[in-house]
Amino acid sequence: MFSPDDFEIIDAHAHPFLDKCDGAPYGHPETLEQFVYEMKKAKVDYFAGSTVYLHEVTDYAEIRKLNEDALRIRDKYPCYIPGIQVHGSFPEESIADMTKLYHEDGIRMIGELVPYLMKTGEYNSPGMIEILKEAGKLGMTASLDGGFRETVVPVLENCPGLNVVLAHPGPPWGDDSAKIRFQWVSEYENLYMDISGCGLYRWNMLRYGVDVCGPEKILFGSDMPVCSVGMYVYGALMENLTKEELTLVMGGNFKRLLGMK
Repeated sequence: MFSPDDFEIIDAHAHPFLDKCDGAPYGHPETLEQFVYEMKKAKVDYFAGSTVYLHEVTDYAEIRKLNEDALRIRDKYPCYIPGIQVHGSFPEESIADMTKLYHEDGIRMIGELVPYLMKTGEYNSPGMIEILKEAGKLGMTASLDGGFRETVVPVLENCPGLNVVLAHPGPPWGDDSAKIRFQWVSEYENLYMDISGCGLYRWNMLRYGVDVCGPEKILFGSDMPVCSVGMYVYGALMENLTKEELTLVMGGNFKRLLGMK
């Protein structure tokens, strides 16, 4: 078995926080410092993702604050790669801030976007398509919480240049199953999947996904603090992948998508 020390590990799906943490059912690190300690304990070199919370956003100032928080976290912990929030009800404001953050702060990632948490609008809503189309012109990467074909495919078809990462493989059965999502990922050049959330606890899931999609389409992610980052690190390393495949999954693919050296 490989060791975490054998790889540069980038968690493509985490949710650090400054003041408030939602969605962790059994408790969570009480402070940002404890959060980062848990990531380092699991031998994660970098972690990426957005600040989110359960709240229906009615004022764009709330989105702007989340993005300001993300930058404050990065300033304190350079091992954090911010993903910003956008909102389909505020396309003009979202595009203006996204473009500014891209050029002035080097932001290359949107999300994870979670429509049901902050009522941002589905991915295929007119406002979100307008935003993600502009993100595609910048060559950004968007992390989308799950999603169904009818909401995700319009993004792929209408937003050229945008890299889309589906979060959470899902269970092995049903309309939102991992098997169906892996098949989507194999069909679209600019579609990827991170392994956070439901799925990895099923033996051979990662091996199956790599066989269907190719090792260059799968990204390591944990959904920390909703899920245990340590469990995901060792769960991935326990799969029957080669060192070359794991090098891509554990960090190489994320670096390529975001243009990291």
